[in-house]
Amino acid sequence: MSIYETLNEPQMQAVRQTEGPVLILAGAGSGKTRALTCRMAYLIEEKGVSPYHIMAITFTNKAAGEMRERVGQMVEYGSEGIWVATFHSTCVRILRRFIDRLGFENNFTIYDADDQKSLMKDLLKRLSIDTKLQKERTFLAAISSAKDEMIDPKTFAANAGGDYAKQVQAQVYEEYQRALKRNNALDFDDLIFYTVTLFREDPETLNYYQERFRYIMVDEYQDTNTAQFELIRLLADKYKNLCVVGDDDQSIYKFRGANIYNILNFEKYFPDAFVVKLEQNYRSTQNILDAANHVIANNWSRKKKRLWTANKGGDKLVFRQFENGQDEADFTAQDITEKVYKQGYRYRDCAVLYRTNAQSRLFEEKFVVSNIPYKIIGGINFYARKEIKDLLCYLKTIDNASDDLAVRRIINVPKRGIGLTTLNRVQEYAILQDISFYEALKAADQIPSIGKAAAKIRPFVLFIQSMRSKLGLIGLTDLLEEILETTGYAADLEAEGTDEAAARLENIDELISKLKSYEEAEDEPTLSGFLEEVALVADIDTLEEDSDYVVLMTLHSAKGLEFSNVYLAGMEDGLFPSYMSIMSDTPIEDLEEERRLAYVGITRAKEHLALMCARQRMLRGETRYNKVSRFVKEIPAALLGETDRNPKAGGFRKQESLRKAKAAFRTKPMAMDRALPKDFGTAEKAPLDYGIGDRVRHMKFGEGTVQLITDGGRDYEVTVEFDHAGVRKMFAVFAKLKKL
Repeated sequence: MSIYETLNEPQMQAVRQTEGPVLILAGAGSGKTRALTCRMAYLIEEKGVSPYHIMAITFTNKAAGEMRERVGQMVEYGSEGIWVATFHSTCVRILRRFIDRLGFENNFTIYDADDQKSLMKDLLKRLSIDTKLQKERTFLAAISSAKDEMIDPKTFAANAGGDYAKQVQAQVYEEYQRALKRNNALDFDDLIFYTVTLFREDPETLNYYQERFRYIMVDEYQDTNTAQFELIRLLADKYKNLCVVGDDDQSIYKFRGANIYNILNFEKYFPDAFVVKLEQNYRSTQNILDAANHVIANNWSRKKKRLWTANKGGDKLVFRQFENGQDEADFTAQDITEKVYKQGYRYRDCAVLYRTNAQSRLFEEKFVVSNIPYKIIGGINFYARKEIKDLLCYLKTIDNASDDLAVRRIINVPKRGIGLTTLNRVQEYAILQDISFYEALKAADQIPSIGKAAAKIRPFVLFIQSMRSKLGLIGLTDLLEEILETTGYAADLEAEGTDEAAARLENIDELISKLKSYEEAEDEPTLSGFLEEVALVADIDTLEEDSDYVVLMTLHSAKGLEFSNVYLAGMEDGLFPSYMSIMSDTPIEDLEEERRLAYVGITRAKEHLALMCARQRMLRGETRYNKVSRFVKEIPAALLGETDRNPKAGGFRKQESLRKAKAAFRTKPMAMDRALPKDFGTAEKAPLDYGIGDRVRHMKFGEGTVQLITDGGRDYEVTVEFDHAGVRKMFAVFAKLKKL
């Protein structure tokens, strides 16, 4: 049988249309890679095109290798002559040959992220820019975004106008590029930026590659940014034989610079484009596809298409709304265990997908207890993440200062200006005196070889001593909060303003939630007990690892993968879609990106899909009540099997409990003899000018309705259902609610 006979009619149309611009709209699981590789084979075998004139661009080296291997299996001779590479490796090959025409040496160095940060750090120091106020990563992110849009330093400065922050960024951008040039170095964004610049400024070089690449194919086209689009447009401008493959419904990398309008406006850029839709799915059951179709149909900015499969029917989706995140993790562990031991599945057939990395913690802990092997993809073990290890090392030092590794890790976190030479001399003194590293730090004034550096060590020692003196006097959650505030650890991350910093803050919030849960579960919570419990969970890295494990990953990391059983966790408004997308300056655009992410998550499932959420979830030690995700509500009830969904957001039980609480508050006097849950210092309880049912405004969460007021002794605990932020509990003296 010919390889072409295995293709369906739309796939065959995509293969046969070899001339002119072609847009292949390939839905999830529709066999796009097969169509693309068959197209290359068809060009060589049926159209007589030399492999030398064929170019295929992908986003990962793995995808490029797989594509090259598949074509090699189809074509008897010559497949090795096809240029199959990623965007960046393609540009490196071009620049190695012609970058001297832009004033660089051809043996340029490529700077990685650490090199970039070091260069930026030195640069900001020379420019006398305070990195406590403006972080290196903030400038690097701004420069990267500019390069993605093909904006050079002069244009960036012209666009800054009267914006002082932008003017400073423009100055740094110019100096940064000058420093790279002086070092004969390029960062990753430069690779594409300078290749496009080369093509624009040197027609001879452009013509050379236009003649070389007469047939160009681009995979995952929906993920391209502006610079990548311009690179492809220039290369294809002569012969117009450009074939792009992608799915606008799976465009989920806006935060990395991806421009969805590259694919949405393809026919605008290429008016004579041939468009073919691959809608037959070879992965999922029809029920799963129907759910995905109903969700994504709510987006306006998309190419209309509808996935279908010959694999009709299938099990209905499971929807479960739990009381909290612990119950969500319990259900997942039990269901996976049943599928493995009773239904014949393997662990590797199961995947838990979530919106943020911080959500993995509860699943990790539950899987360890349940003896379920797992692996985190696109991230690392929760307790092995840098920010979590840093804070745990602070707690370890406070609990047991003899832990030299913990002390050495945090001595300069955040930076205290204590040099490596000084630390080495402290270590030498500790060895000589046979004392711990921390004891040597306490005796820094007695180490003559470190001189004035002792003054930089002293505040760290005093801080640790102060924290140790508070053990048993304040709660563990308060202890961690004080560490974050006094050291400025959280403030530094907030000042960065990057996606990575935001993710780290979310992980810190999850650690606080973990600590709060531990305190509530134990009769006599201790710091030693908490660290022991964490150590048990973190020890999962010592488990023997083989190929059979449950996968834990974010929805962004799951793109391109498939599993028989998928569990979508945290399907709640405020979590997924995220609170930031709901409250952004461009909510429609950002919510559509979130909806595409939901579509990606749903279409990862082949046979079984569970959608899960919690009525209440702890975040940063605060209990939040979130409504069921709007994405779940967009799925028809007929597609859902096991469910306890109620038309009233939050479920009947929650509404009923609120009604009972309101009635009790109206008829009974407040209890004044409750034990104080927390020491509020000098905060004094003042009469409230609002009551249950009143509309109020919070400076962060906006407007809402007071649901419940409870007397906590020295302050009132107020429960408010905010219009956009969900239900929040807070103490009145700190909430500072204003009656409307």
